[in-house]
Amino acid sequence: MSSSTPAVPLPPRFRDLTTPDDMHAARAWIDEFRRCQIPKADVELSFARSSGPGGQNVNKLNTKATVRCPLDVKWMPEWAKAALRKNPAYAASSASLLVSSDVTRSQSQNLDESLRKLHGIILAASQQDLKNETPQEVADRVKAYARTQDVRRRADKNRRSSVKGSRKKGSFD
Repeated sequence: MSSSTPAVPLPPRFRDLTTPDDMHAARAWIDEFRRCQIPKADVELSFARSSGPGGQNVNKLNTKATVRCPLDVKWMPEWAKAALRKNPAYAASSASLLVSSDVTRSQSQNLDESLRKLHGIILAASQQDLKNETPQEVADRVKAYARTQDVRRRADKNRRSSVKGSRKKGSFD
């Protein structure tokens, strides 16, 4: 991790995003997390021989990078863990996310790509249950529409009531 990238922020400690305050705190954490990189010390790194085209380079060098990140690291948000467990990168046997890359012929580039993929998976899972805040003007418009509908509904009910009342016996006197 370079000195220019900030450390991974600790997420707020709640399991679900239920209140607007929870959503606001989660958004703040996501904004901080977006700017940082996952530290290599918090993940398990392994390298293997890559597959596919590449000639002797593929057969001789361990360029494929695999990153394993346990879900119980301190900076993993609780509200995202359910979504992460459903992700194809989740390995149930070790309760961790397993991401690999063998796109390039360079071990360091594949490692960076794996860490980028892991970062994207965690970011997507943490944003999954976030609900956008409704702007005040939209909320006011919806309230006005509901009031208008209520007035129309009451007028229709009164009209129907008077029609039915005019059909009763003895109203022709």
